Amino acid sequence: MRTTYMAKANEIERKWLVIDAEGKTLGRLSSEVASILRGKHKPTYTPHVDTGDHVIILNAEKIELTGKKLTDKIYYRHSQHPGGLKSRTALEMRTNYSEKMLELAIKGMLPKGSLGRQMIKKLHVYAGAEHKHQAQQPEVYELRG
Repeated sequence: MRTTYMAKANEIERKWLVIDAEGKTLGRLSSEVASILRGKHKPTYTPHVDTGDHVIILNAEKIELTGKKLTDKIYYRHSQHPGGLKSRTALEMRTNYSEKMLELAIKGMLPKGSLGRQMIKKLHVYAGAEHKHQAQQPEVYELRG
């Protein structure tokens, strides 16, 4: 009788993938990267094990947003002190904190809890076209669609 394959943490082979974000839409890029970080693109995908690959995203500052999101979308954070709500528009985020903007979008699409925190550590976002992971021999990954 055949049983369902369940990946074990010591059997997982991880690749390093490079994705160029220039001209890509924030949501579409984020959902595909989240899927790669989870390992859903592999036949060995197991929901309760981190089977994903490392992802390096370049040119985060050149990410696109559709519609009026640049002016209307607002990112909030709170200092946990009374009156400590702070906000930034998507245009401010893209101009000054493009890496953080992409990380927040991808993190929201990953599982909540310890498994999601483990997965987000495999994400490496850079505003420009240079990265410091040449020693890992990353492969260029073309997004679908």
